[in-house]
Amino acid sequence: MLPAAERERLFPHLELVALTAGEVLYESRVRFEHVYFPTDCIVSLLYLMEDGASAEIAVVGNEGLVGIALFMGGDTTPSRAVVRSAGYAYRLPGKLLQQEFARSGPVQHLLLRYTQALLTQMAQTQACSRHHTIDQQFCRWLLLSLDRLPSSKMKMTQDEIANLLGVRREGVTVAAGRLQKAGLIEYARGRITVLDRAGLEKQSCECYQVVKREFDRLLPDVMAT
Repeated sequence: MLPAAERERLFPHLELVALTAGEVLYESRVRFEHVYFPTDCIVSLLYLMEDGASAEIAVVGNEGLVGIALFMGGDTTPSRAVVRSAGYAYRLPGKLLQQEFARSGPVQHLLLRYTQALLTQMAQTQACSRHHTIDQQFCRWLLLSLDRLPSSKMKMTQDEIANLLGVRREGVTVAAGRLQKAGLIEYARGRITVLDRAGLEKQSCECYQVVKREFDRLLPDVMAT
């Protein structure tokens, strides 16, 4: 989506890096130096409680970047960024992105549109966790993941899913069992395969579609790839 001049300034500084599941890209309230553009991995943005509990507030994949605080006026954030699904990302020094953002050109415009879409995802995630069932939350979570993965398969234990959703493991076990019985997913030994995406969308609450429509509206060329 970037014009040629912006690509020529930024692309030579991109570094392709391999990211492993569980790798921490930045910690809460710790200054970080790079932004990451995932290609085929997924990164979870998590909020941590004092007692060690955590909940996922947003997920980032090949539609966006990790590290918006660097160009939004702050060098740290209360959230934590953890690689949920292994893969690759392009890493860029944050100072270069800050300089490009300060030009008030196409890069700034695109980053602000992405930030608006990400804030919508964060807000909808919190509303979903407050008002919808675990089954619906699980479907939303699966669909958002599918949109950002190159296949319909992912590796994730029930404990990990429970931590991301901020619910009890038993609730995830029951929800996964229902979806598997309905023929929507296959789940065994920490591996999930989505068998019926359309069925998942019917089982999900409106939260997934709200987020998807906003990303499609603000970043149509990105979400179409």
